Amino acid sequence: MPGTFPNATRLAISLGIAVAAAVGVALAPLSTGEGGLPLEAHRLASVLAAVVVLWVSESLPLPVTALAGVAACVITGVGPAKEVFRPFAQPLIFLFIGSFMLAEAIRVHGLDRRLAYAVLAQPWVGEHPKRIMAAVAIVCGVTSGVISNTATTAMMFAIVSGILAAIEQADQGEGGRRLNPRFATGLLLVVAFASSIGGLATPIGTPPNLIGLAFIEKQLAIDISFFSWCLLGVPLTIAMLGVVVVVATSLFPAGVSRLEGVTAYVHAQRQTLGRWTTGQRSAATAFALTVSLWVAPGVLALVVGKEHPATALLASRVPEGVAALLGAIALFILPGGNGTRVLSWEQAAKIDWGVILLYGGGMALGELSFTTGLADGLGRSITGLIPEGGGITLIAAAALVAAITSEFTSNTASANMVVPVGLALATAVGADPLPAALAATFAASLGFMMPVSTPCNAIVYGSGRVPLADMVRAGAILDVAGAACVTIGMLAVGRLWTP
Repeated sequence: MPGTFPNATRLAISLGIAVAAAVGVALAPLSTGEGGLPLEAHRLASVLAAVVVLWVSESLPLPVTALAGVAACVITGVGPAKEVFRPFAQPLIFLFIGSFMLAEAIRVHGLDRRLAYAVLAQPWVGEHPKRIMAAVAIVCGVTSGVISNTATTAMMFAIVSGILAAIEQADQGEGGRRLNPRFATGLLLVVAFASSIGGLATPIGTPPNLIGLAFIEKQLAIDISFFSWCLLGVPLTIAMLGVVVVVATSLFPAGVSRLEGVTAYVHAQRQTLGRWTTGQRSAATAFALTVSLWVAPGVLALVVGKEHPATALLASRVPEGVAALLGAIALFILPGGNGTRVLSWEQAAKIDWGVILLYGGGMALGELSFTTGLADGLGRSITGLIPEGGGITLIAAAALVAAITSEFTSNTASANMVVPVGLALATAVGADPLPAALAATFAASLGFMMPVSTPCNAIVYGSGRVPLADMVRAGAILDVAGAACVTIGMLAVGRLWTP
């Protein structure tokens, strides 16, 4: 079998390196200065070393690696099974579950495509190259704040490919090519980059957001609501989408002032959508109900105050996870047309539930790093690299490290690795740990340089119209700009959230 030997070889090599890393860490204990680390911390360090190697190499599916790491923690005595597996039942897990079902209903009934063509048909967009790039960035950013970044990229990749085909056909019909072929590269990169960035706008936009929130809630006892997250996430997303458009239009100009064929293509595609279906109306209703419950406590706090009994009652009785479940349950009740419901269990079963296992496993390893003292020991061992009281330096370092890590492993794995270290390091140097944790959380979604950095990059790279050199150059600029935007955004954190 042609592909079997290389895959088996890669797995064998990765497992060998993972075991060597685990043994190496176990035989070379970290020191915290006085007394050293507990035995459980040394054991956890060896497990984490092996897990990181397997995450980076992706020789095993990421959820399987996470589960293997959790099982190893119980087997090696890092902690009892009851404590190790507890993160799998955290309330944020159910926020994930409900959000996945809502996103699937939106995708199945085509609400995402309806939004995309509605924006592209706006008069201000027209056939102007820069405005088309901006419109594509807006659609990707808004859509990926609700459904997965990968699904957004796949959907918009198909739409943008059709737009490019229409543009190129009209361009050839005028007796000679005037359109710069690099414009197609830029537009496809906008799809990938904006889809990754849009996930920062809401807590449910991308898995690293929920991972960071869980660490913050567990270690700092700070509950960041859906509304409060959006107060920071939406402006940050808007700023970074602006950077994406500026970079793309500068590096990949169209060479013409007007792109013939766009208006006709978008109009024709909108016609095929027809009138709103029963399923679309019901899916929109369930989503509107969920969002209303998500933002209601924040709005109520602004109107009657944070300490008002009504605000506290709503926040405690209908937290984000319960609101998501109520919206998801409504999908199985509301009509979908032709005697069906909005979402069937068969459709829900096709959702990539492995992310839940990856999330729970990563959270378990992260929590154990605190309970065993490993995170604190690691933070103290590298405090000399951070200036005394260097809060802004720490935030910038956390953002940059998370962004670089995401270039070589998944953003979910990056968040699981970097956020706990950022929390421990901030505590060790006497800085506020919240901005550092949030910086690592946001920056974990900034992998832009390589096709393997995110599924979004891989999808557009697979088109054959995005040279690797162009992705690396544009991605490097966005990595630096993104880390800077995240660092600046963290300056507002103290005004939004307090312990």
